[in-house]
Amino acid sequence: MDAELTQRHARVRAALERDGFDAALVCGSEYTGFEGAVTYLSGFQIVHRYAYVVLPVEGDPAIVFPTEARYVGEHGDSQIAEQVFVDRPGDWFADQLRGKRVGVYGMDYAMTVRDYVPLAAAADLVNWDAGYDLARAVKSDAELESVRESVAINVAGFHAFREAWAPGKTAAEVMAPAEELFVARGCGRLTMNMVLVGAEFAIARDDTTFGEFTVPSLEIAGPGGHWVEVSRALGTPSAEVRRMLEAYAEYYDVAQTALRPGATAHDVHRAVSQGFTERGYHLGHVTGHSIGMTMIEHPRLGEGIDTVLEANMVFSMHPHAISADGRECLYMQDTWLVTENGGVPLAGLEMQIW
Repeated sequence: MDAELTQRHARVRAALERDGFDAALVCGSEYTGFEGAVTYLSGFQIVHRYAYVVLPVEGDPAIVFPTEARYVGEHGDSQIAEQVFVDRPGDWFADQLRGKRVGVYGMDYAMTVRDYVPLAAAADLVNWDAGYDLARAVKSDAELESVRESVAINVAGFHAFREAWAPGKTAAEVMAPAEELFVARGCGRLTMNMVLVGAEFAIARDDTTFGEFTVPSLEIAGPGGHWVEVSRALGTPSAEVRRMLEAYAEYYDVAQTALRPGATAHDVHRAVSQGFTERGYHLGHVTGHSIGMTMIEHPRLGEGIDTVLEANMVFSMHPHAISADGRECLYMQDTWLVTENGGVPLAGLEMQIW
């Protein structure tokens, strides 16, 4: 295993010991955005079905695949030496983890029922999503390099979208150049790109035709597997949306001081959302969230979240301002780095409607 992966295992093991677990069971599936939890600990990227990593506090880790689909990705990419292929992973887990206290990442969203049932009968399973995410929330230098590469690709994709956009075009034909660029620059399957229609998200299909104003949502992971989100609105805004833009400008300034070590996620949410709430806007999506090799990680930036920020945490921020009648909105994304001197927006795009 290389030094980066060794350090990741050490961070997770330290968190396991702190929380009183014997092992971590990390679940990943082919659903876009959920495979990264397995990649983080193994280097393996799921392209079909699902996979697991078992990381004990003491002893060697294992990566586990269902034999029903012998190929679920390039197995040679895994840096974990023990690769286990079994008909029912849950039965294997029950044998290996019997009587253990196991922190499970993905138990509610990614773990299959057929694997949960035999394991739950043999071991003490605890939902450990937040604990696992916090163990990987502070990014290493190598991870930050990957994040910056993803951001550069996403910014280029935004400009490809912007250059293709015009009123009367379909969402599919405008998103196509951006998706082509993302795939060409190594994102592969790791893109989840949409447009907003009214105040709701929609897939970029050929039955959606753009008017005079457009809000894309661009979310990708580059070759290193780190997800980022960067986008700006395009076109001619209404008077209501121009008023929302004033709040966006305030958020963009405030975040540069609010995203600092020692602040809580609650503090940051209150600071950056103030301009929107004072204008009477409902925030229809989370203000922001930690982002890494899984698209949405803990902590989110929201009311009552008391997680304390540390330097080298990375957050996606995208206040979603919705008008009182629910017909208009503004939603623009940035990927931010927490530094000792405050928050740094990594994309370098002006906070404006382009």
